[in-house]
Amino acid sequence: MKSEQEEHYVPRATAKRLPVYYRCLKKLADKGVKRIKSQEISELTQIPSATIRRDFSHFGELGRSGYGYEVDYVLEVFHEILNVNKIVNIALVGVGNIGKALIANNFRRDDNMKITCAFEKNEEESGKILSGVPIYSIDQMRSVLSRENIHVAISTVPSEYSQESINMLVDSGITSILNFAPGRVVVPSRVDVRYIDLTGEILTLVYYDGKLLPPTIKR
Repeated sequence: MKSEQEEHYVPRATAKRLPVYYRCLKKLADKGVKRIKSQEISELTQIPSATIRRDFSHFGELGRSGYGYEVDYVLEVFHEILNVNKIVNIALVGVGNIGKALIANNFRRDDNMKITCAFEKNEEESGKILSGVPIYSIDQMRSVLSRENIHVAISTVPSEYSQESINMLVDSGITSILNFAPGRVVVPSRVDVRYIDLTGEILTLVYYDGKLLPPTIKR
């Protein structure tokens, strides 16, 4: 007999697709669409319909074969799963070019998600306010994060300083980190780290681009 944890286990790949489904269903609901089939969702999201049905099956009977899915109902289910209404305050470490771009954008499409403080090793930057976000010295990290009760952070520092940055965040109570340095870091099991590897993604695109091109004709 499966344990409760096993019963509710959702694969990481499925979890990563949930925001895609949510945004798609939200747009459909805003347009007044009442019912949709997996093939139609597939055309909108470029996710195979079989994958969509398998992903949806992790959350119960969301639809019926031949009938499809009630848009409002499935949207409500994913709204609760993703906890969309939860206010998420985010700390940023590293106010270089990437950090400044993130602050300037600051999740403008999502009112419930905001970078509320930033930390920078360069003393010339600390003490400033950038697009409404205060920039603190690295030395102030623990006290600020404790005071603001922040548990989510973004690190944009270079790879050679990434582990040091992550260590400071973990020691300050951060449990979820988005890391813009591709090199893997060591963290306790209670901490979840996700990586943004731009170079790796481009190399993957180049690899598949080469696979899609016709073979070179040899003379």
